[in-house]
Amino acid sequence: MTHSLRIPDLTIPVRPGALRPGGVGPGDAGDPAVNDVDVIRVRGDARLAGTVHVVGAKNSALKLMAAALLAPGRSVITNVPRITDIAIMGEVLRRLGCGIRFDADDPVDPMVVHGGVARSRSVVIDVPEQPGTEADYDLVRRLRASICVLGPLLARLGYVRVAHPGGDAIGSRGLDMHISGLTRMGAEISGEHGFVIASAPHGLHGAEIMLDFPSVGATENLVMAAVLARGASVIDNAAREPEIVDICTMLNQMGARISGAGTSTLHIEGVPGLRPVRHATVGDRIVAGTWAFGAAMTRGDVTVTGVEPGFLEVALDKLVSAGGLVETRGDAFRVRMDDRPKAVDVVTLPYPGFATDLLPMAIGLAAVSDGASLITENIFDGRFMFANEMMRLGADIKTDGHHAVVRGRERLSGAPVRATDIRAGAGLIIAGLCAEGVTEVSHVHHVDRGYPDFAADLRALGVEVEPGTAPEEPDLTI
Repeated sequence: MTHSLRIPDLTIPVRPGALRPGGVGPGDAGDPAVNDVDVIRVRGDARLAGTVHVVGAKNSALKLMAAALLAPGRSVITNVPRITDIAIMGEVLRRLGCGIRFDADDPVDPMVVHGGVARSRSVVIDVPEQPGTEADYDLVRRLRASICVLGPLLARLGYVRVAHPGGDAIGSRGLDMHISGLTRMGAEISGEHGFVIASAPHGLHGAEIMLDFPSVGATENLVMAAVLARGASVIDNAAREPEIVDICTMLNQMGARISGAGTSTLHIEGVPGLRPVRHATVGDRIVAGTWAFGAAMTRGDVTVTGVEPGFLEVALDKLVSAGGLVETRGDAFRVRMDDRPKAVDVVTLPYPGFATDLLPMAIGLAAVSDGASLITENIFDGRFMFANEMMRLGADIKTDGHHAVVRGRERLSGAPVRATDIRAGAGLIIAGLCAEGVTEVSHVHHVDRGYPDFAADLRALGVEVEPGTAPEEPDLTI
């Protein structure tokens, strides 16, 4: 059973309690106290085969929606994934005074339609001359990406009050670099009652900023602030992800002056104002990588379209080292694995290194590979939280700090497991395809946040999958 969040011209499936119009209350999906959690059941000994189309990147679309705040008027962002997080960001913008409408992409590629419902949309954002300045806790805690309204609102209005964000349980992700960078640009920032409060009554000015780490979120916030600051800004050790290039491309279309996107140094010349635009979201490399690893784990044959293969160069090279056949062309690639994969070591690093979001899939591959793999996580200190769930499926994993040694097994064993975040949920479902019997993955509202209709894609690739509702847990209140 699903509930739905209704926004004009869009209905996005939302797990029970996930979001209520006008606010989020007790019984939130993601709240540890939730009882009515949906599940996905998959039957093991399955093989993924066929073609799957990837739509726009969640990690880009959310930030593009925030960037629209920089220009009054109507901006249109196309190829936006039809997922829960987009609905939440739409509500964040609505509460800031924006008009939000979701339309069908035109034209709609038949590859992105399942059961008559397209998996991507265009979001139409009407930004007022004077948007609101406060992002509420009840939504921001559900979506860490909401913090990206900090930069554009501060740049345009000189004041913003944003609740300290929540997000996936994958480790500490502080705001220190956001705050220190904005402070160098002339902002005064304080914290009060769980809110980040920033003001720049005389406007922001250009600055030279060196990031301690190439943080994607900090890079995005600082770029969006710098485009309207007086003078020139330089951001060194900037993030280089395709999503950074995407937001810089949109900002330049709006009239910004940014150079160096895709490199570690960004140069921004501030401009007096920006104009609204129409922009298409870049394809989701993490979703694409999920299917690539799924093909290798299940000894399948999957063609993925809608994303530039170069975005996944390191990940695809790992699959070749594991014994897979990888073919690339244009905005598509094919992964085929005929035999049991060979063990490979993986180290996560900022782009263009191996993406931390693909770590659950790397561990899943290692769990069924021939030999032992050393997996090292360098980005988030909580990424291995889901390892216990993988071990419930029979995976042989030993963790020590940022390292995990995984000894592969011919087959895993189906069991009930729990998704702890977006990518862990997808990784557990794929691992269940390599297990004997049925695997039941609960808390799949996490998967809904990053994958448009994951179950439908599985079916299209030949998997027997059954969505359902978990039984209510007993009330143990004393």
